[in-house]
Amino acid sequence: AKVTATLYVPERLIKMREKEKTETDSKKLPVPVGWRLLIMPYESPSTTKGGIEIPDDVLERERIATVVGCVLAIGPDAYSDKERYPNGAWCKKNDWVIFARYAGSRLKIEGGELRILNEDEVLGTIDDPTYLVHT
Repeated sequence: AKVTATLYVPERLIKMREKEKTETDSKKLPVPVGWRLLIMPYESPSTTKGGIEIPDDVLERERIATVVGCVLAIGPDAYSDKERYPNGAWCKKNDWVIFARYAGSRLKIEGGELRILNEDEVLGTIDDPTYLVHT
């Protein structure tokens, strides 16, 4: 339980409100249609391992040039063509995927950007995007 000023809020209500907020935030995201994928591009840290702050303009250039992202959602028709994809889908929700620098449509959202890619714009998958050099 948490005490806020003089108001006692039970722990279960706090958890319920946090869950509602998370569900509401996810409902704000666009839903990919057809054969498209919704991707959240990887965002590199704002400081180096040595603790040096990276300027905002450099971070913005990296954001634009990023070629790795996490699959947030997959359209209903993506990877459904058995002739084109005889081995099944190339990726699934929460996979890290690699795509071409200018692939897809960019959508600005609060705190960053999203991309909507066609299913065949995925070039590969990777377990951990931090192993790639992002420039």
